[in-house]
Amino acid sequence: MPTPTVILVHGAFTDAASWLGVIHELKKDGISVIAPSNPLRGLASDAAYIASLASQIDGPVILVGHSYGGALITVAGAAENVVGLVYVAAYMLDEEESVGELQGRFPASALVNNLQQWTYPTADGGIATEVTIAEEAFPRVFAADVAADLAGVLASTQRPLCMGAFGEAAPVAAWKTKPSWALIAGADQAINPEVERFGAERAAATTVEIDGASHAVVLSQPKAVTRVILDAVHSFG
Repeated sequence: MPTPTVILVHGAFTDAASWLGVIHELKKDGISVIAPSNPLRGLASDAAYIASLASQIDGPVILVGHSYGGALITVAGAAENVVGLVYVAAYMLDEEESVGELQGRFPASALVNNLQQWTYPTADGGIATEVTIAEEAFPRVFAADVAADLAGVLASTQRPLCMGAFGEAAPVAAWKTKPSWALIAGADQAINPEVERFGAERAAATTVEIDGASHAVVLSQPKAVTRVILDAVHSFG
């Protein structure tokens, strides 16, 4: 099998630039990598976008999802040429399960009480709700192990997530038919680490846990994240 292309899928409240350190490490290893901008408008539409991108790549693909991006790769991973899934501090949904439902089975994280709501116009002329993390809470909730000045910049550049995405159920769970890897952020304040552990165990994922890692582990520990991705890539030859 040819070496898979890696597609890095960011989550809510951040953007593709969060993968800069990981991209640098992967390219040093000669890995082909793409980090698209995730629309963050809803599970079905966002996953369809990622699946479409994957299907246009010639050869095998490994999808890597951070946070809400994990929910997306769970669905988009059904694309025929996707051969593996890597979850980084991420949601691993089952079929007919939503982010809100999975999260609701465990004690709430600090994220829940620090969301700020906004509205935006929809294509049909309606109004929808989206959320960010309250700026003053962002460093603590999202990026506790990132330098304070950088965390402040990240708080100001958040990309909001459509509120409706929390209630959309996954129609498929690609980890049931394709191998998966998981990195657990042991000090995550955005997703309860127990949610991450539960998903990884349920999927029988090859799992690494980093004690003290925040939700922003892709930024704070890119080499550790890259090692998990490379394990997945190299498992295919």
